[in-house]
Amino acid sequence: MDEILPSRAWVRAFLSSPDTWWQFGIFLIGATATWVLGRYLRGRLTPVIQPGVVKGMGRTAVRTTALALIPALFWSWLAIGLVAFRKLGFATDVLRPATLLVGAAALIRASVFVLRHRFSPGSRLKAWEGVLTVTIWLLVALHILDWLPLVEQTLDEYALMVGKVRVSLYNLVSFALLIGFLLLAALWVTNVVHRRVMKSAVLDASMKLALTKLTTFTLGTLAVLVAMVTAGIDLTTFAVFGGALGVGLGLGLQRVVSNFVSGFILAFEGSIRPGDRISIGAQRGQVRALHARHAVVHTDDGLDILVPNENLLTSEIVNWSYAGDCKVRFTVPVQIGYDDDPETAMALLVRLARENQRVLVIPEPAALIAGFGDSGINLELRGWIEDLEYGVGSVRSDLYRRIWKQFRAAGITIPYPQREVRTRSGER
Repeated sequence: MDEILPSRAWVRAFLSSPDTWWQFGIFLIGATATWVLGRYLRGRLTPVIQPGVVKGMGRTAVRTTALALIPALFWSWLAIGLVAFRKLGFATDVLRPATLLVGAAALIRASVFVLRHRFSPGSRLKAWEGVLTVTIWLLVALHILDWLPLVEQTLDEYALMVGKVRVSLYNLVSFALLIGFLLLAALWVTNVVHRRVMKSAVLDASMKLALTKLTTFTLGTLAVLVAMVTAGIDLTTFAVFGGALGVGLGLGLQRVVSNFVSGFILAFEGSIRPGDRISIGAQRGQVRALHARHAVVHTDDGLDILVPNENLLTSEIVNWSYAGDCKVRFTVPVQIGYDDDPETAMALLVRLARENQRVLVIPEPAALIAGFGDSGINLELRGWIEDLEYGVGSVRSDLYRRIWKQFRAAGITIPYPQREVRTRSGER
């Protein structure tokens, strides 16, 4: 460690050199000037990067330029100063590492933004963009300044024994950094696979979802294992932890594992897919998404219900659009008086159903006599629709409204409930 750290004599000689203060002056002047100029130029670029002004790769390029503008200008200033000092024979022990550090900051800032943009605007990486940029730059800075061995040595000194295995702070930090970068790479590969799979015209929706989930799970597991091995963590130390985890799964996490496995079964078997309309008890809605633990069902009331995958697999679910068949039959019960002609009423019901735009022509609507009631003849109008997402209630309401008007115009009565009360005289 003493060989890595500079001696006090070197520090005094460094600070007493005029070349050192000239380099500090160039650094400070450049930092101030590029900050002011960069802020001005970014203000000019702001209207251009607004949504809708420039689209596609052009907007990405302009936004990347705006983000890396200040460090790029600062790097250009330092590079010019470095070349000038070398030509004049001055020392460059400050400008050289400063130029490398600022150039690395500009390159890393732009690269992380482009990488995040490739994950789509709503990506989780957007929230970690700043942390990722600073972490990568710190690692590069430690390597440029040749301080990385000192940091590794210091972190390795703080350790504790887990059984016969030594686990140091360096192992933990290395594992955290490796798992972060490997999961980032796995996320990128998963998005690439997802985009390619979704464009396939051969696979159905359930198989596309299953392949995406399988790729995410496999790459995530490999990222964790590779990070542990690379960080020097002995996998055999997790034997006891694995046994405890197995007991925990058996006692408290069995429902979580059951939902996770059920999600894979639903995705591979294709019984329920995104876009299907299903009924769960009294609730009916459209499946918006299938996740690892639950499915999102958007009901006709505008609610989003999170249904555990285990319930979808073990409970009785009505799938209204299974195998692509979205046709649903509806019924409209109507009662007419005993003095009215049922044939005329049934013909009128069929005609009104055919006039409704949502009622299908094939299968054609039909009317029949359902029975004889206490107050009149029970008729039933049956028809089919295929746009269940708009509900059945609006069709029934429109048909009832038309039936009421047409029956009154045709002289067909809708009877009131009739009750006959008899009294016997002389009874007490």
